[in-house]
Parts: sequence; structure tokens; C-alpha cells
Amino acid sequence: MSVALGDELSLLLFRLHSGRLLGINLLKVQEIIPCPGLTKVPNRHPHVRGVATLRGAALIVVDLARAIGESGGSDSRDGCLIVTELSRSRQGLHVQSVERIVQCSTRDVRPPPAGAGAKAFITGVTQIEGAIVQILDIEKVLHEIAPALPEEVDEQSLSDAERRLLRGRRVLVVDDSQVALQQTLASLRKLELDCQAVRSAASALDLLLSRQQAGQPIEVLVSDIEMPEMDGYSLVRAIRQNASIGQTYVLLHTSLDSTMNTEKARSVGANDVLTKFSAVDLSKALLRAVQSLA
Repeated sequence: MSVALGDELSLLLFRLHSGRLLGINLLKVQEIIPCPGLTKVPNRHPHVRGVATLRGAALIVVDLARAIGESGGSDSRDGCLIVTELSRSRQGLHVQSVERIVQCSTRDVRPPPAGAGAKAFITGVTQIEGAIVQILDIEKVLHEIAPALPEEVDEQSLSDAERRLLRGRRVLVVDDSQVALQQTLASLRKLELDCQAVRSAASALDLLLSRQQAGQPIEVLVSDIEMPEMDGYSLVRAIRQNASIGQTYVLLHTSLDSTMNTEKARSVGANDVLTKFSAVDLSKALLRAVQSLA
């Protein structure tokens, strides 16, 4: 089987107060602004500097250095804010400086080193002009500050017949973020789906093929888009190019705004695309999937 090459990835490079060089997917960045005056809030998380007002809306400001275990700056007026929008929320990341935007291929992004540990807060590592760039796991950072509460699927959102239709259907989830993976699995298991999970696109391909050969094919693949070495788009291409698994229903599940990804997702052969994380929206997307397979 030929494996599709990676897609281009635009990274915004920035530095923390320690000088550490990090990158973040440019699609997650809304804007970059000088750090405004902050309002302190009572009982705030120690990694939250305060709240800024941006065009009339409140914006939580996270001291990114402290959030990932480093010493932050002592003066809130230093540095700048990277305003990010993902998984239906917006926040400001306080950093020392922003450097530039660079392009790289997802196939050149490697998973974090095995010894990086659970507190590494990076999803991958790449090299830009000889410099090592660590790609920030912003979802993990935000989860550590405000863990997502499990969202229950409303009793009225699915009928008994729809729940029966979902029960036992074979679903594979692939996501390089352990936080996102566990959140998705928790919701799917409440729907009594037959779920399996892997952390990379290559592992997903292997499992799709092995389950097909065993006569128990995966019916629906729920895949992240941003992953090291092979991203979700390349995974879909590889699936569509393989006759034995080419008809698998693929739902791309992303922390990015799905409206930004729908056109590309359709062009590579994905059946649907959904922004993380709403258990209700995910259950309805899976219902659409199994109804189309009936």
C-alpha cells in the first residue's frame, strides 16, 4: 500500500521567557496583540494571569510558561498575547515574543521523544533551518487549567430507536492527544458503541486492515486532523486508495473550526467533519454515519 505524503503545516514560532522555542498551528491563532492591562480574578488558577477585555469580550489570559512547568515573567506588561481559538473556546497565551511563521510538512513532524513524559505539553517535534521546534499541545495545557467536564448526551437528543441503531457498531478513534482521546471514548462508550482507539494514523491503518482481514471491519473511523508524521487528511487519502478498506466511513474530528476544514476534508474523501468537543454533536454525527451505512 502506498502511503500518502504529509500536508503542509503553517507554524507560528514563539519563545517563552526561558528562551525555549515553540510552535503552534497557525490555524489555531486568531491574532497576536501586545499584552493589555489585566483584571485579577478571585480564586483563579495559578497559571491564569487574569482577564483582558478584547473588543468588549472577556479573554482569559494564561501564563504559558508557568502552565508548562517553567518560570513565567514577573511583569504582565512584558511580552505579548497569542489569542487562540479552538474547541469552541478562545483564550490568550502570554509569551515572551513571537518570531515568525514557517512552513513544514506533517511528515517531518515526529512524535515527542519516548522519555518526554506526561507533562511534556508537546504533540510533536520538527526541525526548522537547523533549530529544533517543539509543537505545543494547547489542548493539554487548557485541560490542565480547566478540565473538561463530561458532557452527557441529552435524553431527548437521541430516540430509543436511534440509540439501538448505534449500539454495538464498530468505531475506531485515532487522536495523538491522550486528553482528546479519552474524552471522545468516554462519550462513545456511553452510547454502547464497540470502540477501539489508537494514537497515530499508521496504527489506525494497520488496525483497519487487520480488522478487515479478520472479517470484523471497522464501520466508522473518527480521526483527529493534526497528528505527527501522517495527519488526518493523509490518512483519509491512504484509506481511499486501498480497495479493501476504501469504503470506511470517516469523520474528521478537529479542535479547529470545522468550517475552515470542511472543503479540504471533502476533497480528500472524508464523509464528515466536526469541531471538538460536543458529545451531543458527536453522537448525531455518528448517527448520520451509521444511517448512511444501513
